[in-house]
Amino acid sequence: MSDLFHAAADEHRARIAPLADRMRPRSFAEIVGQQRLVGDDGRLARQLTGGHVPNMVIVGPPGTGKATLARLVAEAAGMALQELSAVGGGLADVRRVVDEARTRLGSTGRQTVLFLDEIHRFNRAQQDALLPTVEAGVIRLVGATTENPYVSINKALLSRLVTYELEPLKRDAITALLQRAAGDTERGLAAGGAVTLEQSAIDAILERAGGDARGALTLLEAASLLAADRIIDAAAVEAASDRRRIDYDRAGNQHYDHASAYIKSMRASDPETALHLLAQMLVGGEDPMFIVRRLLTFAAEDIGPAKPNALLLAGAALESVRSLGMPEC
Repeated sequence: MSDLFHAAADEHRARIAPLADRMRPRSFAEIVGQQRLVGDDGRLARQLTGGHVPNMVIVGPPGTGKATLARLVAEAAGMALQELSAVGGGLADVRRVVDEARTRLGSTGRQTVLFLDEIHRFNRAQQDALLPTVEAGVIRLVGATTENPYVSINKALLSRLVTYELEPLKRDAITALLQRAAGDTERGLAAGGAVTLEQSAIDAILERAGGDARGALTLLEAASLLAADRIIDAAAVEAASDRRRIDYDRAGNQHYDHASAYIKSMRASDPETALHLLAQMLVGGEDPMFIVRRLLTFAAEDIGPAKPNALLLAGAALESVRSLGMPEC
């Protein structure tokens, strides 16, 4: 009776879970856009042959499947999986998982994978405390991060981890996910009846997703609730989200990557690209003083005496930003 109750509860949770959660890949074969890692000849797939799981860190933008990949790795190796987040968890939680893993290993011989999401949120001391755990081999550590691991993870810990990088999903990969979610009669939107997903809706979602599969599926689900006669078109997508996603993180690598590309586009006399990058930085919340200081540097170093008034214009822009601020400047 207890098993029946738990099975019914699990089935109910599966029905009410968000579409993005319901459509998580259940095998490596269902993963799209990461074939160089999990394809037949993929780097990670080859290393998992024989049930061996290396200590690793999975790097990638949001919505590229880091947590899903960790779960599939544990499943493929026949290991138990324990999940923690470095945002709300701490070393006490890690020690508890390690103690449970040690007991499990002694009683059943089964190893444990510890999936530590947002591992970069652990400070230096917390990361150092993971070293004995990794070296002892009681668990296999699988960390996940959206940040540059060579900056955000201690060198001592990183040297003990194999780094796998997930790429932002391309348009064809997200298109395949959307079509699968719309047509799946078990976990997808079609579980409640046939759904028509128009190409215009796919295009509208792709414009807003920014390579984020979870965001794309979330938007698809929201649009389906607004669709008339279960026909999802561009109008339903626009009604569900009228703003395109700006893929910009002013606290991460993109802060410097965009600034570098901005300068290079001006150096190449490419005003369209320069304006596009400028708009991305401003909409993404970048400090305008940071941008205008880059302009000053460009005017002084790249233009210089060739056009002396360029430095005066950049200086005037700096003074405007300093005196007025956004949005007046």
